[in-house]
Amino acid sequence: MLDLDLSPPTPTIDVPSLNHSYLCSRILRQLFTFPHIEALTELTLDLDNGLTPDICVYPIDTLTPNLSRDITRVTPLPLLAIEVISASQNIQTLLEKAERLVQAGVATVWTVEPYTRSIFVTNAQGETVIYNAPVSFNDITIDFQQIFSL
Repeated sequence: MLDLDLSPPTPTIDVPSLNHSYLCSRILRQLFTFPHIEALTELTLDLDNGLTPDICVYPIDTLTPNLSRDITRVTPLPLLAIEVISASQNIQTLLEKAERLVQAGVATVWTVEPYTRSIFVTNAQGETVIYNAPVSFNDITIDFQQIFSL
């Protein structure tokens, strides 16, 4: 007798990892040195069913929190969104997310792949890959060589 498991597949859940958290923290440290921007983590954008980049970068006075009344989906789009791939994520899925963010109006998305120390830069002109080097957008530069050094 053939024993088949006909139960529905378990959905894949993206689980942030130590490397993911560590790299986000190091990127944020560099972003915080630019006084004219606000770098926010895990902010859900009002796109599709809600897209949540790891880091969103806005001009400093774009968003003003109200600690008495929170907002679960933000309408203004960031200038720059950053995704850091964790072990449970698929790079293809994140690159498609980057394309969707750019189509919606985000100027640039950086998708950081730690294993190969690659940064996929997606914008209206397409996609380029930078390896273990500084990456710039407008007057913001993040030194990924420093980010990846342990």
